Amino acid sequence: MRTALRSLKPTRRLAAAAVTAVGTAGIATTALAGTAHAAGTGKHEAKPAIASAASTAQHLTAQAAHAKAEQAHAKADSKQAGGEEYADNLDGWIREARAIMKKHGIPGSYDGIKRNIIRESAGDPNAVNDWDINAQKGTPSKGLLQVIQPTFDRYHVEGTPDKLTDPVANIVAACNYAADRYGSMDNVDSAY
Repeated sequence: MRTALRSLKPTRRLAAAAVTAVGTAGIATTALAGTAHAAGTGKHEAKPAIASAASTAQHLTAQAAHAKAEQAHAKADSKQAGGEEYADNLDGWIREARAIMKKHGIPGSYDGIKRNIIRESAGDPNAVNDWDINAQKGTPSKGLLQVIQPTFDRYHVEGTPDKLTDPVANIVAACNYAADRYGSMDNVDSAY
C-alpha cells in the first residue's frame, strides 16, 4: 500500500490514508469482537478482546481524523478564484493574477509576467530592494515585481489583497502600472 500511495498527489494520498484507517478500524473491531464471541469465551474473557479492539479502533480513527485534517490543510494551501483553483507558488500566482487581469482588461502574457518576475525578484514574493534610489528615499521596492508602495496604492486592483507583498496583488498592480505606462508588461525588458 505504501508504494501505491507514494505515487499519488499529497491530497489524494491523505484521502486514501484516511479511508484505509477508517476501514481498518472497523474491520479490527468486528474481527476481534467476533473472535472473542466465536471462541465461546464468557463475558468477562471477551471484555479484554473487545477493549483492545476498541482501543485499536480509536487509534485508527484518530489517525483518519489527522489524515483528513492534513488533507483540508493541503487544500487550503491552494487558492480558489472564480471557480478555478490555483497553486500557492509562482505558476499559481501568475495564473490567478492573469484571471483577475482578464476581468479588468489589463494586458500581460504569462511569459512576459514571468520573465519580469524572474529578473526583478527571482520569484521571491518577499524580496525587498534596499539599495536603489527608491530605498534611499525611504520607499523600497518590494514583492515579485518590485513595486513601491505609492505605485501599488495607485494601481492596486480591487478584489486583490491590499498588501504590497501579496504575490497576486503585486503582479496585478504592477501589470496595471505597466499597461498604463508601457502598454503591457510584455513591453517591459528592464527595470521600470
